Amino acid sequence: MGKRVILGDRPPSYVSKATLAAELDMSESTVDSYVQRGLLPKPFKWGGSVRWCWADVAACLNAQAGSGNDQFMAGLDNV
Repeated sequence: MGKRVILGDRPPSYVSKATLAAELDMSESTVDSYVQRGLLPKPFKWGGSVRWCWADVAACLNAQAGSGNDQFMAGLDNV
């Protein structure tokens, strides 16, 4: 399967595991681990696909960042 390019200033509203992993600069197995550990929200099934709501992911990460001064977290809004 060819690599998809995300156009625009944000990721799609509902992302696949591959896209989520790419956006967070981690492996898909790390995404699975983070979901199991409660560091990332659980995905939902839509048709035959598993998706994450990007707004939920961003909210979860922002909550973990605490003060909101984390530069990595601030950069997610620019993706």
